[in-house]
Amino acid sequence: MAKKRIGILTSGGDCPGLNATIRGVAKACFETFGNDKVQIIGIQNGYYGLINNIAREMDSSEFSGILTRGGTILGTKRQPFKMISNIGEDNVDKVKQMKNTYKDLKLDCLLTLGGNGTHKTANLLSMEGLNVIGLPKTIDNDIYGTEVTFGFHTAVDIATDVIDRLHTTAASHSRILMVEIMGNKAGWLTLFAGIAGGADAIIIPEIPYDEDKICEAMQKRAENGHSFSIVAVAEGAYSKEEAKLKKKERARLRQEAGITTMTSSIAAKIQRETGIETRVCVPGHMLRGGSPSAYDRILATQFGVRAAQLISDGRYGYSVAMVNGKISQNPLEEVAGKTKFVDPEGNYVVTAKDIGISFGD
Repeated sequence: MAKKRIGILTSGGDCPGLNATIRGVAKACFETFGNDKVQIIGIQNGYYGLINNIAREMDSSEFSGILTRGGTILGTKRQPFKMISNIGEDNVDKVKQMKNTYKDLKLDCLLTLGGNGTHKTANLLSMEGLNVIGLPKTIDNDIYGTEVTFGFHTAVDIATDVIDRLHTTAASHSRILMVEIMGNKAGWLTLFAGIAGGADAIIIPEIPYDEDKICEAMQKRAENGHSFSIVAVAEGAYSKEEAKLKKKERARLRQEAGITTMTSSIAAKIQRETGIETRVCVPGHMLRGGSPSAYDRILATQFGVRAAQLISDGRYGYSVAMVNGKISQNPLEEVAGKTKFVDPEGNYVVTAKDIGISFGD
């Protein structure tokens, strides 16, 4: 019996838990099919590697010692979905090349570990006839159809630690400290870290803010005897005025004003209106780095095992997911291209508001 050849790639931004998932898939496949009946093919640098046939057969020893390792042993590269079907100046038909690589590598299936863009390309390849399984990775937790993605809880822990540390310096200097947290479209990471870290205001894309309302909340805290405040801001947050504009128009106006995110603009407004010194902290890519938390190690392993089960059952065209607290899967065509947003009326937002956290609305 020929070895089952399983291709694995990691695409998009890195995050803790990628290696734990790769390990989970490999160990479960070895257990299911037998070590001598499986060959894992590591595809380097995401879809770029699939397009350019940059891949290698991996030894079973490579899956030992990576459970706690951050990043990805396969490397990653962003390959925007909107460009994947376009033939550019290089005259490369990227979809055709990926299908050719799949065939040349004699793959029985392809596992894609990534976020929304990765899932859209995975669905495209599935529709093109390839055996594809997606695994939901992102610190943003914004993949539709799954309650949680691996990488998210680790990033929450790191962001919460950042906020914890800002409390002491803010208190020491009687300042307002703004912490800008990753999350361009969805505010899950900022919301969770803001609640866990005891932020006084949380600003997320799903709830457009009013700068005056934020200033009022900060002023009220000062008048009530609080010497400092912490504001958690998602990088993709925008104001109520900006919410009236189309995305491209909003981006154009920001570019003309020399603004990338609104955090510094909000900070300047707060300082002008309240007279309280206001500073900005941007932890940035630190939120993506380091070892995965215990939660993410377990989740990544569970997701990897479910992918191996799908391979064993010959079920392709799915994305692994957590649904109602259980490991399951969704058809790729039903989740690819959809974003899971924070519900402004949902339990987490209501809980935050019930303890006095302002959302600037």
